[in-house]
Amino acid sequence: MARKIIYLINPISGTRGKTSLRELITGRTTAQSIPFSILPTDAEGRYDHLLTLIEEEGVTDVVVCGGDGTVSAVAAALKGSPVRIGIIPMGSGNGLALAAGIPRDPARALDIIFAGRASFIDGFHINGHFSCMLCGIGLDGKVAHEFAEQDRRGLQTYIRVTMKNFFSAHPYPFRLLFSGGGGMGNEDQPAVDVKAFFISIANGNQFGNNFTIAPRASLQDGLLDIVIARKTNRLRFLLSVIRQVLGGYRVRPAGGKNNRPKILYFQAPALVIENPGGAPLHIDGDPRPSSTSFRIEVVREAIRLIQP
Repeated sequence: MARKIIYLINPISGTRGKTSLRELITGRTTAQSIPFSILPTDAEGRYDHLLTLIEEEGVTDVVVCGGDGTVSAVAAALKGSPVRIGIIPMGSGNGLALAAGIPRDPARALDIIFAGRASFIDGFHINGHFSCMLCGIGLDGKVAHEFAEQDRRGLQTYIRVTMKNFFSAHPYPFRLLFSGGGGMGNEDQPAVDVKAFFISIANGNQFGNNFTIAPRASLQDGLLDIVIARKTNRLRFLLSVIRQVLGGYRVRPAGGKNNRPKILYFQAPALVIENPGGAPLHIDGDPRPSSTSFRIEVVREAIRLIQP
């Protein structure tokens, strides 16, 4: 089947220049004799118009040159479509690209796109909003809100904002209701009441920048990985997060007795998180309005992602 590619370039994501990227895409794709067009990303994250463009022009691939927030917005519009989605990582964290084994180097990422091997990956909904990678409630949500307000992006800025919030962090009260199937709050999996610095709900194993918050996570297993950093002193909090990143905490049954570990690590296809303390939220790194309750559930085989 003949291919036709739309490249979407986010003019503000990450820290690298976009002019050389546009030239690289133009030269390499022309050399492949693949018809293509280059479009700007939408500042409001609206991509429903792509479906009409894909049908009218016979587009087979949409390649996002941006970060996780842009990828997630495009994926939300195209989920369930047969079109393939590629990524040239240009964001600050690039969690989905790294989880899928897509390199940061644009030329190498283009090699993967031209090879055209795609497979389905899961996503999930949180209160009806689609995510293809990760959402966080609590400390990392607050970091995402402050990071979005910075004049300069990039890893150094993210570390600075994270450290500032780490020293001022406080735990929030949560209640988690797990589901083994289609329903919520299964009696065999009782509610978990916990005070925690953050709760991460991950579809893949990446937090971004090769920071692995959910080491057992898979993009294709039909499960969400839930990581809860419980209330403790700051030194133990820091050490427990490092241990989690290194794979030190095992996955436990959802809703089981978990009184001792400072990091709780569950897997489930769906859950409800009650958030009476109003902990802030991010979805795929982008700040979002919080809620007193979050209903979260996997979307199986949501998009076809071009991968190595």
